Amino acid sequence: MAKAPAVPKGHHTVTPSLFIAGAAKAIEFYKKALGAEELMRFAGPDGSIMHAELKIGDSILMLADEMPDMGGRGPKSIGGTPVSFFVYREDVDGAWKRAVDAGAKELVPLADQFWGDRTGCLEDPFGHQWWLA
Repeated sequence: MAKAPAVPKGHHTVTPSLFIAGAAKAIEFYKKALGAEELMRFAGPDGSIMHAELKIGDSILMLADEMPDMGGRGPKSIGGTPVSFFVYREDVDGAWKRAVDAGAKELVPLADQFWGDRTGCLEDPFGHQWWLA
């Protein structure tokens, strides 16, 4: 049997993986809001998403439906999140509008920052926070 590479093709050394209540809906949201491309989806016997991979820009995002028996709970289930994601876009204003139009909630308004970036923070409908720049 061939040995799998230490880092799968197209992945980075650190790849985020999210638990989400409603992963199928989240995939559709990320497609509309962030321009994500669905690479794969693996469903469990009950139809829940056990593992899916999306590509956003040059990065892979893994996600699955919540798996409480394995400790996998999303932000809505635990009452918030200590983690946020930073996504760089060529057209941050256009990306911001698409995300808000898709259902994201503004947490920090999009604005020019003293360090040179134009950034703002959104919360997706599933409780995850996304900084766009």
